[in-house]
Amino acid sequence: MKPISFEFILAFLIFTVILISCTKEKEKPPNIIIIFTDDQGYADLGCYGAKGFETPNIDKLASEGKKFTNFYVSEAVCSASRASLLTGCYAQRVNIRGALSAISFTGLHPDETTIANILKQKGYKTAIFGKWHLGHQPEFLPLNFGFDEYVGLLYSNDMWPVDYDGKSINDGYKGLYPTLCLMKDSTCVKEINNLKDQEDLTTLYTTKAVDFINRNKDNPFFLYLPHSMVHVPLAVSEKYKGKSEQGLYGDAMMEIDWSVGEVMKALEENGIDDNTLIIYTSDNGPWLNFGNHGGSAIPLREGKGTAWEGGVRVPCVMKWTDNIEPNSTSNEFITSLDILPTIASITNSSLPEKKIDGIDMLHFITGEMQNSPRNEFYYYYEGDLCAVRKENWKLVLPHSYRSYEGVDPGKDGWPGPYAREKSGLELYNLKDDVSEKNDIADQYPEIIEELTKVADKARLILGDDILDVEGSEVRPCGRIGGIDSVFNLALGKDLLLKNPPNRKYKGNGDATLIDGVLGSYDFLDGKWLGFRDNDLNLIIDLGKVTPISQVSARFLLNQTSWIFLPGWFEISVSKDGRKFELIFRKSYVNDQNDLRINIKQIGLNTDVEARFISVRAKGIGKCPKWHPGKDETGWLFVDEIIVK
Repeated sequence: MKPISFEFILAFLIFTVILISCTKEKEKPPNIIIIFTDDQGYADLGCYGAKGFETPNIDKLASEGKKFTNFYVSEAVCSASRASLLTGCYAQRVNIRGALSAISFTGLHPDETTIANILKQKGYKTAIFGKWHLGHQPEFLPLNFGFDEYVGLLYSNDMWPVDYDGKSINDGYKGLYPTLCLMKDSTCVKEINNLKDQEDLTTLYTTKAVDFINRNKDNPFFLYLPHSMVHVPLAVSEKYKGKSEQGLYGDAMMEIDWSVGEVMKALEENGIDDNTLIIYTSDNGPWLNFGNHGGSAIPLREGKGTAWEGGVRVPCVMKWTDNIEPNSTSNEFITSLDILPTIASITNSSLPEKKIDGIDMLHFITGEMQNSPRNEFYYYYEGDLCAVRKENWKLVLPHSYRSYEGVDPGKDGWPGPYAREKSGLELYNLKDDVSEKNDIADQYPEIIEELTKVADKARLILGDDILDVEGSEVRPCGRIGGIDSVFNLALGKDLLLKNPPNRKYKGNGDATLIDGVLGSYDFLDGKWLGFRDNDLNLIIDLGKVTPISQVSARFLLNQTSWIFLPGWFEISVSKDGRKFELIFRKSYVNDQNDLRINIKQIGLNTDVEARFISVRAKGIGKCPKWHPGKDETGWLFVDEIIVK
């Protein structure tokens, strides 16, 4: 037997090392990138029919992967949509509604599990560069939700004291906002004071994203890139200003397309593009009343802020080499809720302990399963169940909504007005009528009956403000100024509330006022009663003549939500319930901008004996002249009537 040569041994060792290296590379978990634009319409990509501008890099992404034409976000508004993407839950379930204010005291609850949380447990490096909008208080920042790094804006780029013409403003709604800040982790590193300061945001986010990819080419990573654009005010760097035929909106879309190209190039240069899942989509449909500064949802109906298809159906492209068929298109039903469980399946990660609404779509997006496993969807908007879908049938429920139809849009950065419309019980077949033009409710009573059961199921678990139904599975959002208990002699006593609160803000009934539980700074926490057309007028019966040392009431001040202190507040007491003695009265003049959300406890220390306590408060009526709601009626919110 001939001895084995040194050259053969060396070649065998080299081959073994290469084989082991390739096997390890093959076993490396895939990187995950989610690119999330803001207010981009369904038709605002070249591969979806965009007019007046081109998106070659995103179109290439689609040609190398799959385009979804039936992709939904959970709600057509910023914070709600983002909460659903990251948690796999309807925003209604995690109690994130609308677009959180720049001075909000609420956010995503720290106990909720995000995509970043589950991937971090698997050893992924995680980062977000862009718009967060799930709470700007320290408790709600990205690093508390599984992200290692963050650079970006904490909320929308129009939540600042700058008017639509780019000039600073001290009055009106925008005048209530603080200075817009660029954040790094939990620190403001730069104030953004004008439109010029916003022009580099897309470039900055892209540069940070590319650097993150370069630094983590040898680690599995999760990159969340939620662009501030194309939300108004539009801003674009010099390299793309004036490049499109469509104007500034087209310029901004072309710059986002450039950003996608830079991310794809970084993956290729680092040799990891084949092992990376890229998901590109938008948070909701276009803000159509901004006219040429808004996008297009053609052929869909309406846009942002509505439950029509133009509000919640958005473009979505996914690429994952060797796993997703290139140059493919799917018209099957899929939602942003499904991204978390799908990523968990791809990475063999554990799902959140708390219930989610998403469905694992791995076998569907890879083509192993031709039909989507999802066949139902609930169209919520800020607590209202507006519609439900089953397969291709959409049942629109009676609701009031803002509309872009029948009114002229704004132009060059200025908004036009909204119309207000009401829907009836309407039925649409989205396969044949994606534009929702032909209501065929009278033709299919059996379909209406079937979808009504779907709506009833949704209400049971997630609630419906329209019908005053409280969902059994709704979880609390995060709140600053938590709900606390207080000693109250009136606890459990009889209460006569002469004027009912508004139906949307009635807490847990009249007893909310004397239940010994103090509300938070969030008027939606279920511990506040809201009055708008009625004044506060109540009598507490302590059951017997009782020594009293204090009577006070807690009122909420939140000017950005049209909530003011009472015009006047008074307390009277009686031993027999017939003759009352006035012991306290105070008037308030709501004549100053106040950025703070605050709780005022108003009343007095006293030394009286009484059985009956009368509490009255007069609402502000019309908002003050300096307020942006000067022609609208303000709100009065009261929490607890405290008796000691």
